[in-house]
Amino acid sequence: MINYIIRRLLLTIPTIIGIITITFLLMYVVPGDPVRILMGQRGDPETIAMIRKEMGLDDPLMTQYFRFLGNILRGNFGRSYATNREVLPEILSRFPATLKLAFASMVIATVIGLSAGIISATRQYSFFDYSSMVTALMGVSAPVFWVGLLLMWIFGYTLGWLPISGYGGITYLILPAVTLGVRPAAYIARMTRSGFLEVLRQDYIRTARAKGLSERRVIYVHALRNTLITVVTILGMEFASLLSGAVLTETIFAWPGIGRLSVDAIMKRDHPIVQGTVLFTAIVFIFANLIVDISYAFLDPRIRYE
Repeated sequence: MINYIIRRLLLTIPTIIGIITITFLLMYVVPGDPVRILMGQRGDPETIAMIRKEMGLDDPLMTQYFRFLGNILRGNFGRSYATNREVLPEILSRFPATLKLAFASMVIATVIGLSAGIISATRQYSFFDYSSMVTALMGVSAPVFWVGLLLMWIFGYTLGWLPISGYGGITYLILPAVTLGVRPAAYIARMTRSGFLEVLRQDYIRTARAKGLSERRVIYVHALRNTLITVVTILGMEFASLLSGAVLTETIFAWPGIGRLSVDAIMKRDHPIVQGTVLFTAIVFIFANLIVDISYAFLDPRIRYE
């Protein structure tokens, strides 16, 4: 297991370097001069040229790239063009808000998705099975921004039960968390149902029932553990996606997380912030993949022995 983890960590190095390279090049393909955007109408050509030289934007592209790569290896993500603050502390200051939102969303998605999937599988072709799968299909198909706006209109404007935007206590968290949790819950419900139905047809399930084990033990001990392998994959990927910044949801609900930070940086052509958030996102995805792969060995001993 330790050797496997080390190999996986070593494989992440070229992946991260590739992501850094692509992100760096894309930032210079996008039209727009960050200095002109920051200066606005006040900037004369002489001042703009001086600032570009101070920022190193007039250097050859390869020089800028290797300088950027060397800074990253030293843990220096640069400074924001807009605020002159260091990029990494800026990202880390927004991370707790995104983490809070992602955790709440995944709790909602896991509870609803697992419950609906298990009940649908154990009551196949029942009214609950059909209705839950239709609802799950709608949840997968509905755009996130549409779900968010619908919840804001119902529970914010019409009923007035919850605040529609801002950052604060649990009341501010409910609507964005539910908005983000709808799609993962639908995926989890569908995958749990299909996985359960496949597992319930296996020989060891029939053997467990023939030995006289209770149906509850057969379902929640023997069947659920093997079904969780697929569910854990979805949870890991979805949680990594949420941690990397739910751009639309954070923008709609004015949630001060990484997603909103990246949108603001893109609008201002703030290259260091954009590059920092993309790299942070990549690292989160890579380590989420690693954790998911390691968890397989604990959920299924056959994988461990192989």
